[in-house]
Amino acid sequence: MFVGSLELDVLLGDIRSLKQKRSALRPLLADVRKRFDVSVAEAGHLDLHRRALVGVAVVAADGEHVRDVLDACERFVAARPELELLSARRRLLGPDDD
Repeated sequence: MFVGSLELDVLLGDIRSLKQKRSALRPLLADVRKRFDVSVAEAGHLDLHRRALVGVAVVAADGEHVRDVLDACERFVAARPELELLSARRRLLGPDDD
């Protein structure tokens, strides 16, 4: 079993409140979840209205599949015109990791 996680630090466009931030993130999270069948959530920068840390997690039997899914998620988010991807950090745990 392989478990992969991806942290995406994003800068949102013309957002002036936390309420607007949630409204902008909700469709993004739903699209990622539906398109790639992964777990996804806002996982950080909760008190900042123009920044968000989006966490993505996937579990699969093959490590290469996990990497492919995380790559596709990163490209999908980076291509969104309403935000700027500032950084991406990933982790992969496999059967040999303790």
